[in-house]
Amino acid sequence: MKIYNTLTRRKEEFVPINPGKVGIYVCGPTVYDFIHIGNARPQIIFDTLRRYLEYKGYEVNYVSNFTDVDDKIIKRSIEENIDASAISERFIVECKKDMEDLNVRPANVHPQATKEIPDMIELVKVLIEKGHAYEKNGTVYFRTRSFPEYGKLSHKNIDDLESGHRAEAHQLKVSGEDEKEDPLDFVLWKPKKEGEPFWKSPWSEGRPGWHLECSCMAKKYIGGTIDIHAGGEDLIFPHHENEIAQSEAANGTTFANYWMHNGFLKINGDKMSKSLGNFFTVRDICSKYDPQVFRFFMLTAQYRTPLNFSEELVLDAAKGLERIVNGAEKLKGIVEKDNKKPMTDEENRIISEELPKYVEKFEAAMDDDLNTADAISTIFELIRFTNASTDTESSSDFAKALYDTLFTLADTVLGVHIERKAGEMASDDVAEIEALIAERTAAKKAKDFAAADAIRAKLLDMGIIIEDTREGVKWKKA
Repeated sequence: MKIYNTLTRRKEEFVPINPGKVGIYVCGPTVYDFIHIGNARPQIIFDTLRRYLEYKGYEVNYVSNFTDVDDKIIKRSIEENIDASAISERFIVECKKDMEDLNVRPANVHPQATKEIPDMIELVKVLIEKGHAYEKNGTVYFRTRSFPEYGKLSHKNIDDLESGHRAEAHQLKVSGEDEKEDPLDFVLWKPKKEGEPFWKSPWSEGRPGWHLECSCMAKKYIGGTIDIHAGGEDLIFPHHENEIAQSEAANGTTFANYWMHNGFLKINGDKMSKSLGNFFTVRDICSKYDPQVFRFFMLTAQYRTPLNFSEELVLDAAKGLERIVNGAEKLKGIVEKDNKKPMTDEENRIISEELPKYVEKFEAAMDDDLNTADAISTIFELIRFTNASTDTESSSDFAKALYDTLFTLADTVLGVHIERKAGEMASDDVAEIEALIAERTAAKKAKDFAAADAIRAKLLDMGIIIEDTREGVKWKKA
């Protein structure tokens, strides 16, 4: 498998530290509200990476944190006049519900920043001892220039970064708000403000800087060097850059061998923002569309490319997923007929010669930097092939072999459910029902009541009960 490594800016053959085992750390959300659909993209993408690596036989240790102490959490706690921990715990629960709806499997560990404070304090002590950090009036800063490789992930030049910070640094120094030795130095520990949660440390009663959290949790739950560190591309700088600096300065080892970052999610071509009125939570979207359609939509583009969210594109994804579900339903129907006749020579040939070609093509796409877009195209090809290769006379064993392969690729690996929910109807059936209702409405308008009654009877035979209301005709399954 080849992975595009943000660190080297090229695709590299993936070689884990320990054969057969993979450690993945994915930066999770800050839990101060319902997660938005931009948060969902890395969760879906890297859940799919995990699934594919497990499909390939790896034992995966998948760690994804919750940032549960942050300015935004504190701000909301003040607004609601409750403890900050009550805010974070509430939205951790809600986030887990959203992830379950999107079929994102729970991580092996979901560490929370507030439960790892002692380890963070120890890491800061090590950095101070090694000369990489210093304390000023209760605040501890990382001495950025003490780490010569700073900028290697974001490919930023440290001198260019400094010039960009000069005006800001001058303003802060004039106002007395900044005591940094260098404008590029960043906070490892900060003193509490009135009304904020805090922890005791050798420097002050306060809390850790944001970047510190992931360094500690990745090391504790995976190891000093992790195989893959992942997240959205907005985290490359400064968050992931600072993680590397403080981790490698403290530990003296490479922090992560591979860095994977997904592209931004846009809304109708624009950046998502509350000010533009195009800000959507996962909860908003899943109330309007099937969560599985949303997951499928997220996988229709290769993860590094920007993805544009629009109603038209989501409806296209819904149609695409419906084709896969219909294909799976057809195969399952043949399996359930339990036709016990032995497979024909042609059916045996298809299983041994043709079916593996689709599996190989799917794997080739996924091995090429997790190209889910091409993998989905292969699944569509497989659906066309299974539709053409089966009919009511096909043996159940043949249909089962086809179905099992389709299920493994689409459901197990991509994480998209291909079995219709109990009571859920195919879109073609819904379209037929609605067409009959429209025909009945037209017949009533033309005062052809016999025709209208005949259509009602036909719908009843199909198991559909209709009711005339002020809002129009409503229908339900009997």
